Amino acid sequence: MRAPYGLTILDNCVTCPIREEHLFCNLSLPAVQKLNEIKSTAVYPKSAMLFIEGQQPRGVFVLCTGKAKLSTSSSEGKTIIIKISEPGDVLGLNATISNHPYEVTAEMIEPGQANFITRDALLHFLREHGEVALRVAEQLSQNYYTAYEEIRTLGLATSPAEKFAKLLLSWDSGKKQTNGSKQNAHPRGNRGNDWHHARDCEPFVLRLQEETIAPTEGLQFGNSQ
Repeated sequence: MRAPYGLTILDNCVTCPIREEHLFCNLSLPAVQKLNEIKSTAVYPKSAMLFIEGQQPRGVFVLCTGKAKLSTSSSEGKTIIIKISEPGDVLGLNATISNHPYEVTAEMIEPGQANFITRDALLHFLREHGEVALRVAEQLSQNYYTAYEEIRTLGLATSPAEKFAKLLLSWDSGKKQTNGSKQNAHPRGNRGNDWHHARDCEPFVLRLQEETIAPTEGLQFGNSQ
């Protein structure tokens, strides 16, 4: 089904051609059929807010297409981008499981599709299907190590250039983690030799403007104030 922005709607999880590439969606047929029943599909334009930091958790958004940035802000208005989420990511999972307010703001940085699952439906889904609970545990563990690496980068990087280089490496590494059998599953698996990792990375394209990249690691570019 065609939709605005030239997107193709993936409205059936059972027949989704990329389901097996994504950690949360790579489930047995009974579980996927149930997932298809409890989710609601929507297409979002660029700059659409999926949820806002501090908002009570209504549920999770499974990103099917497009990209979203997760950011947090201080009381002084300073914003730091925590992550650029890609298709397959489950947004709002930490807050929804713990029933605490969303800890970040999720904003689409390009048009895309996300499937929404209410908190009550998700919890019931977890109780009914143990494999889904395992997927959620894997996602939460991945979120923890991602947060750890961000803190490590902010605390140990000595210059904006080093922060930016680590940022690019982390995004390239994240692109390769697309299914349950992730390459280098441990986030620090190759930390001892960043140069060889950088040399072996495949080329990839980032379509992000300066104002999107700069807050990610507190970076400042030449014309930034």
